[in-house]
Amino acid sequence: MELQHWWHWEHPLVFNEDERSGSDCNGCFEPVFGPSYSCKECGEGSRFIHHKSCAELPLGLHHPSHPNHPLILIGIYKYYDNKEEYNKFSKCDVCGERSREYSYFCYRCNFNIHIRCSSLSLTIQTEVHDHQLTRIWKLMKFTCDFCGKEGNLPYLCAQCDFAIHSRCAACPRILKVDRHNHPLHLTPSLEVHQSDSPICLLCVRKVDTLCLYYCSRCDFVAHLYCAMHPGNREYINLQELKEEQSTESKSEDSELHQSFDSEICEVIKTTVGEDGTEIATEIKHFSHEHVLKVTDEIPNNTKCNGCVQYILSPFYSCTRCSFFLHKSCSKLPKIKRHPLDSHPLTLSYQQASFFCNACCQRCNGLKYNCQICKFNYNVQCVLLSNTLTLACHEHCLYLSDTNSLQKCSSCNSENYIVFRCSTCEFVLDFKCATLPQATWYNQHEHPFNLCYTPEDDSGEYYCDICEEERDPKQWFYYCVECNFPAHRDCILGKNPNVKQHI
Repeated sequence: MELQHWWHWEHPLVFNEDERSGSDCNGCFEPVFGPSYSCKECGEGSRFIHHKSCAELPLGLHHPSHPNHPLILIGIYKYYDNKEEYNKFSKCDVCGERSREYSYFCYRCNFNIHIRCSSLSLTIQTEVHDHQLTRIWKLMKFTCDFCGKEGNLPYLCAQCDFAIHSRCAACPRILKVDRHNHPLHLTPSLEVHQSDSPICLLCVRKVDTLCLYYCSRCDFVAHLYCAMHPGNREYINLQELKEEQSTESKSEDSELHQSFDSEICEVIKTTVGEDGTEIATEIKHFSHEHVLKVTDEIPNNTKCNGCVQYILSPFYSCTRCSFFLHKSCSKLPKIKRHPLDSHPLTLSYQQASFFCNACCQRCNGLKYNCQICKFNYNVQCVLLSNTLTLACHEHCLYLSDTNSLQKCSSCNSENYIVFRCSTCEFVLDFKCATLPQATWYNQHEHPFNLCYTPEDDSGEYYCDICEEERDPKQWFYYCVECNFPAHRDCILGKNPNVKQHI
């Protein structure tokens, strides 16, 4: 059975009665298990996969929340790079939240309703209230008795005069998120005994709702909607989850404790160091056809073929091919988990450039890719932890993933996944978080160091490479020996994470 879908005219979508990949649905962004439609021409794991119900949604709809005009089914992928348009088409007038899911839109009134909100039942039973709740399909301002926030279309309890958002009504008492080992429990905010306002450790913003999700063992707090977000929520059988599981970070895979992953690197020859430890002097790494030998002689301005950063000792090299690999890169595990993606990531090597979905730059060399989502990640981005302590900021920075764009305090670019300070409004994207602290430029004899504040108080700042003016609020590279300041891009070039092969 095939379906010609309005969002993917190139190929028909083929019906699958029992999809097991768990790929995110292109319509609602929930994992797909069971009946589905997907594009077989675009490859397994492509973005063109839908739940059967999402693929078969009607193109037009008359809905009681907006009775005056018909609504048209739309997708918002084409608006991702336009903040104004994205904000317009992603926000639902029923739940008040932004989402990337399909929605029904009225072009006359700019009324928008997410597909999940459009299919809400007239009456529901919920885990957060004892009585049956009834949907009121009439735009009316109310204050949710569950979270304390305002809304438009409530569910009401006739017995208790209780009003609640539809999304709050869907909150389970217990759930699991990818970025925490233990289940989170629905908890009144007053029962969380933290000195200041609780901080959601998923979006790194203050929690100001009446209820939240909480792990009392780890003092881990999350907003209701952050924990419910498909990108954060882990869809598992909570009855099978053992509360006594290890507190070891989920991202610390067993492979990380091995000196070498046997599927990635074979040790050919070893020697014994002065302290008695065994040192691998020759290896066969999957990224290169020849044996690599350990060396301490660092060639000038040479980058590692793995992480594409300047070579530091110790490293392995193939003198026949001018191939270089840091010792740390040779020990990367084949499989790794990271909060950037809800699925296991697999290490591979690509000499041609690829687009990193974290730092949004062209890269080559070693990468981690999700074989379900088809996303690629530069190894530098994947090796960043959830929490960063950097010289550029006085406070710790935490990984933040939200439905709204966040502006980087360094370069002003906007991204959904960033590192955020819980104390102030400082934000850092992956591109700036992975900038090298020291680097080289052409044949300049000294290294350049990354600087965060102007080198003096002259009030006039120029780049000594392009001779254009520099913004004193922007980071730059500086050679102290020569009093030589330069733009970041002038030092690093257009694609600093791409190593050109001769």
